[in-house]
Amino acid sequence: MTRIVIIGGGPGGYEAALVAAQLGAEVTIVDRAGLGGASVLTDCVPSKTLIATAEVMTGFDSSHEELGIEIDHDGDGVGDEVRGIGVDLGRVNRRVKRLALAQSHDITASVTRAGVRVVRGHGRLEPAQGANGARRVTVLDTEDGAPLELEADCVLIATGGQPRELPDARPDGERILTWTQVYDLKELPEELIVVGSGVTGAEFAGAYQALGSRVTLVSSRDRVLPGEDPDAAAVLEDVFRRRGMNVMARSRAAAAKRVGNRVEITLQDGRTISGTHCLMAVGAVPNTSDMGLVEAGVKLKESGHIWTDKVSRTTAPGVYAAGDCTGVLALASVAAMQGRIAMYHFLGDAVAPLDLNTVSGNIFTDPEIATVGYTQADVDEGRIDARTVKLPLLRNPRAKMQGVRDGFVKLFCRPGTGIVVGGVVVAPRASELIHPISIAVDNSLTVEQIAKAFTVYPSLSGSIAEAARQLHTRRAAEEQ
Repeated sequence: MTRIVIIGGGPGGYEAALVAAQLGAEVTIVDRAGLGGASVLTDCVPSKTLIATAEVMTGFDSSHEELGIEIDHDGDGVGDEVRGIGVDLGRVNRRVKRLALAQSHDITASVTRAGVRVVRGHGRLEPAQGANGARRVTVLDTEDGAPLELEADCVLIATGGQPRELPDARPDGERILTWTQVYDLKELPEELIVVGSGVTGAEFAGAYQALGSRVTLVSSRDRVLPGEDPDAAAVLEDVFRRRGMNVMARSRAAAAKRVGNRVEITLQDGRTISGTHCLMAVGAVPNTSDMGLVEAGVKLKESGHIWTDKVSRTTAPGVYAAGDCTGVLALASVAAMQGRIAMYHFLGDAVAPLDLNTVSGNIFTDPEIATVGYTQADVDEGRIDARTVKLPLLRNPRAKMQGVRDGFVKLFCRPGTGIVVGGVVVAPRASELIHPISIAVDNSLTVEQIAKAFTVYPSLSGSIAEAARQLHTRRAAEEQ
């Protein structure tokens, strides 16, 4: 029986384990913290659970007056200010942790039922043994304290990443925090400074602002979400500012320190800002150190990420890698796909290489920002020739009914064939609305096909069909 050892229990690891077990392999997962990895225990699941509470608060704040909703707090029969509603952050965080642990336990139960062995400890990859290229994994810090040796025909590295720390802004877990530490807070930060305006920073800044914190977002670039669609980023930044957030553009943080019960942030230009708490969201680093990877023939990039090809192979025979430790795309869906591809490839099953042009992603701000396929930057910089249509949600009847003013649908298609090659949705629940565009991109559907498909009236998805109709009309006019 083929022996597979997986180091790391995140999405890339546990999804790979399930596939390998289904294909008849003997599978062992080596994991330290609990199955699900950071995605389930300290990142994706916890943050989106926190954001779910923030969404409820934002929904009341942004549309209650237009929708005619009143809340009578003092019992006099007259509606009062909705901001009388508050948040018990300790209770919210207890729910966050409970749901994260429950999800981890569910994953453990699933892989155990599939016949996968789970070993707690720190896995270290040893050099290949013998002429047949067999691998050995040494497990340290086991539950009984004794090192464990595992023989493997194939090893998958799926160890994820952890928050990056600035030398002069070390987190203390109380006032200066990483995104893994915020769930220990028992009270809502009165004045929260978020350093970093990428996806993590934007999500937490928007969430805590909705929960009631006064938020300052420190961005080293000229806008929030510098790596995302510029139109989408502009909408979100406008919403942030309109809701009272202090967005500081072109302001790179150099240091953070405790000053009594406050935190002082020093910017590189010498300015200082102060708040009660600071969340450092300045990227992540891969968990690839102290694993014997280089000694075992695994090539690392300068960033410390593991080099892989499109079927998840590393430079060491019989060794694959998946997830955030590869630096491909920090998405749980991509990690899971990398892990599956690795197992299909090694075990000889049919497999298609990873195609990043079909990956859909979502930023869980309010409004959400969902994307798939080629981007506006690809079009603007000439990497693909495509036609574009952008429809504001203000024109959508369902959006009007729900009091939604911010957002749009954008589609990209090839000028000759009309094949849909990308899209952007900025809207409530954009994560759900992007799926039909993802299907179109993945299956090379045309704007004509999207336009002809029935949509519910009224619905936000109607804007996707309308954008496709406009692109079809434009193409037809160009051909005449």
